[in-house]
Amino acid sequence: MSQENLPQPVDKPSVPEPSGVDLARVALRAAKEQAKAKGAAAQQKKQARRGGGLRSGARADGRDPMALGAAINRLITERGWETPAAVGGVMGRWPQIVGEDLAKHCVPLKFDDEPDARVLTVQCDSTAWATQLRLLAPTLVARLNEDLGHGTVRMIKVLGPGGPRRGYGPLRAPGSVGPGDTYG
Repeated sequence: MSQENLPQPVDKPSVPEPSGVDLARVALRAAKEQAKAKGAAAQQKKQARRGGGLRSGARADGRDPMALGAAINRLITERGWETPAAVGGVMGRWPQIVGEDLAKHCVPLKFDDEPDARVLTVQCDSTAWATQLRLLAPTLVARLNEDLGHGTVRMIKVLGPGGPRRGYGPLRAPGSVGPGDTYG
């Protein structure tokens, strides 16, 4: 075999070693990065001593002052109080929702906001108005759900007027249930 057919060693391109100005540039870059890291760490320590760096800047963020109404709406949304707040608004606007005439005789007492219940309890001052409200209940539920959102109120529980309190005193007969035992 001749030497012409033998594989010749391939010369690797040599990377020049940094020298002079190049070494100075590399050293300067490393020193700048170290100083920047030290400066950032010192700045963080300084801010931590001053209160965590909670400073308002030029751009709007969550720490900026806001109007009271906006702050209350944000709080209601964050806490998940939309439904109770809306129902509370219904309690306050009851005369506008049901009408002045009905509002004079019927008062909303409470709202059970459990997902399976969603019942608005209303008390009327006479049995006639309680009957009237029972007849208007489907229409009133539709009106409330239109105002509050679909499915917020499922049912209206109507209570009649409360009877006199049964008191126990020295003039009671043993075993008596009060005025009801006379009539029935």
